[in-house]
Amino acid sequence: QVQLVESGGGSVQSGGSLRLSCAASGYSARNLCMGWFRQTPGAEREGVAIHTIDDDTYYLRSVRDRFAISLDNARNTVYLQMNNLKPEDTALYYCAAKTGWSCLLTQIDDFPYWGQGTQVTVSS
Repeated sequence: QVQLVESGGGSVQSGGSLRLSCAASGYSARNLCMGWFRQTPGAEREGVAIHTIDDDTYYLRSVRDRFAISLDNARNTVYLQMNNLKPEDTALYYCAAKTGWSCLLTQIDDFPYWGQGTQVTVSS
C-alpha cells in the first residue's frame, strides 16, 4: 500500500515561490508514476505535473515554464518547485501515484493513491 504525505503549501504574493513535497512510503517512488494535481472549489481536478518511471516529466501548459517536478530517490520524495506564482495557481494541490508505465496528466481516474492535499494561495 502506497502512502503519500504532502507538505509545503502556504500563502504567497504573486511572483513568489513555493516548494511542495510529497513523501512516499510503502513503495519505492522511483518505480511509480508520480504526479501533482490541483483543484479549486467547483472545478474538476486537473493534472499539473508528472514524473514517469523512466524519468520523463510533463506539465500542464500554463505552468510549463514556471513549475518543476523532481524526485529524490534517497528521500523517496517528489517535489514540485513553483516559481512566479500567479493568483490563478491558487488551489488545493494533491500528490498522487500509480504503478505501471502508463503515466499521463489526463489519467486522473487511474491514480489509486492520493495524499491529503496542501493548500496554495497566491494573492495579487
